[in-house]
Amino acid sequence: MEIFEIKKEIDSFSLKLKNIKTNVSYLKIKEDCLKIKKKMNEEDFWDDHKKASSYSKELKQKSDLVTKIEDIDSLIEDITFLITDMPFEKEEISNNYNVIASKVSSLEIESLLSEEHDDGECILEIHPGAGGVESHDFALMLFNMYEKYLQKEEIKYQVLEFNKGEVAGIKSVSIKIMDFNSFGMFKRESGVHRLIRLSPFDSDNRRHTSFASVKVSPLLEEVEFELDEKDLKIDTHRSSGAGGQSVNTTDSAVRITHIPTAIVVTCQNERSQLQNKEQALKVLKSKLILLEEEAKKEKTSNLLGEVKSNSFGSQKRTYTLHPYKLVKDHVSSYESSKADKVLQGYIKEFLYANLTTKN
Repeated sequence: MEIFEIKKEIDSFSLKLKNIKTNVSYLKIKEDCLKIKKKMNEEDFWDDHKKASSYSKELKQKSDLVTKIEDIDSLIEDITFLITDMPFEKEEISNNYNVIASKVSSLEIESLLSEEHDDGECILEIHPGAGGVESHDFALMLFNMYEKYLQKEEIKYQVLEFNKGEVAGIKSVSIKIMDFNSFGMFKRESGVHRLIRLSPFDSDNRRHTSFASVKVSPLLEEVEFELDEKDLKIDTHRSSGAGGQSVNTTDSAVRITHIPTAIVVTCQNERSQLQNKEQALKVLKSKLILLEEEAKKEKTSNLLGEVKSNSFGSQKRTYTLHPYKLVKDHVSSYESSKADKVLQGYIKEFLYANLTTKN
């Protein structure tokens, strides 16, 4: 890229950074950081450990954002100096340009995650739909896709539930994604995913279409929510096998059904039945609070990732492996012909396309 082209791009990055500062209320965030630091210096700050931890987490998140913005500001200032006073340093200018381009792109995505609950952890659930053994196998393929992405990006996660199918694949799986902005990044994965391929379970090697639903909901911080024991059906059982990051295989798995809403939450990752019950109750409370929020605000999408019927006409994304290879997202319209690679966890472009699509 020629120097004059880089200069033009840098001007564009400066404008993008200005817009990002406006979108995230940059000056207010800096002011908030100062207020929190002042509060943390108070003698009784750590008397309420839960509240103090919440403040510490907020400070880290906001300070990290301020640092990223200031870092890009500094890099733009440096490269502008090089272009103006030392245009012969083409290699250094080019290297600096690539760094700025990458950082601006990442920050632009982060600035889009400003809706309620976007900055929190989330639960991603996968359930097979129409298609029998085929859909069970497809649900496992989706689980592997998400898990490989999380591992590749070094995002911390736990497999709370891994329920094997009788013949192949899985009946259900639940993943807790423990990263800043997890819900914001994954919430638009909610919906019905469709697979078209030559079936490995068909002796005639015919083409089959199968479905699986993905449901993403935010996991709220410690919440005050009273549950009536009469509304809960609590079952314990043995987990159906290892999945992901060492799912527990003892008899400590806990399934809680909230009878009035028919919401079912299962946890089998923790070492004890009590720990699994506590984790399951936390997830259940989050879901019930979100249902209340939806009722109050008359919202019917995003928060619990509303999923339509697992059948034709309600697809979020289609993975075609035969007669050609193509993965197409029906919301963002983003597509890739590298279907095998997508199923190996290369889904970042799809996640980013979701964020930049107004729907």
